[in-house]
Amino acid sequence: MTIDTPSLTDEMRAALGWWQLAGVDSDFADEATDWLKSAGSSQAANSVSGAPVIREVQHGLSSPQDAQPEPIAPKRVDLLGPNPPTTLSEFQEWWLSAPGLDAIGPRGRVAPRGPQGAELMVLVIDPEQGDKERLLSGPQGRLLSRIISAMGLAEDSIYLASALPRHTPMADTATLSATGMDEVTQFHVNHVNPQRLLAFGAGIPPLLGHTLTNDLSHLREINRKPSSIPLFVTEGLDAMMAMPRLKARFWRRWIEWSAKE
Repeated sequence: MTIDTPSLTDEMRAALGWWQLAGVDSDFADEATDWLKSAGSSQAANSVSGAPVIREVQHGLSSPQDAQPEPIAPKRVDLLGPNPPTTLSEFQEWWLSAPGLDAIGPRGRVAPRGPQGAELMVLVIDPEQGDKERLLSGPQGRLLSRIISAMGLAEDSIYLASALPRHTPMADTATLSATGMDEVTQFHVNHVNPQRLLAFGAGIPPLLGHTLTNDLSHLREINRKPSSIPLFVTEGLDAMMAMPRLKARFWRRWIEWSAKE
């Protein structure tokens, strides 16, 4: 009995199918490369070794050639309103009470803390799960305390804040920024007026007026008048706890950055 030898096309299809089943559809390098493009991409991009693209159209279903609806752009809202807070203390009160700041409302929000004009402002995307009266009251907060201590700073000398008022898992920061949260975050930073800003979270750049990037080291400052604020953006505290190698990377980058500032 002879066994048919699979063709190169069959082998490649099987390999790609395995990766897709495993949930891996991108090669993460400096820039992500989409390995498995959708059926709507060009035939050349979807064929392997010259094999034709295979499309299945079931009876009663729209064909792949049908035009897909354009995504609806998020509507931008003036969250600060016509009478925005004029002082940092007013902003902190507004942060806890403004009805339109998020979909849930004021209940359960977590306040920022620290002095105005702090030597360092620390910004995270959202409060830690379980935070109630105090921001970063759990494991992430304990890690941050060790980081601040290793920097030679007193914890009560820093200003600690979150860009979102409550714990928001998997926050779509790009969309939230487009709806107006970026203006709120930058308004907050301007009222704190820190000497330097340390931001945790790979998704935080849009909330600071930057676009998402794979190289966080490119983000060096927040532009504002009359002077910009030196900015250091790094991975989130939760990511550092999950991947200890990120802690070593953070310290290498921080030492290099601090030497230039």
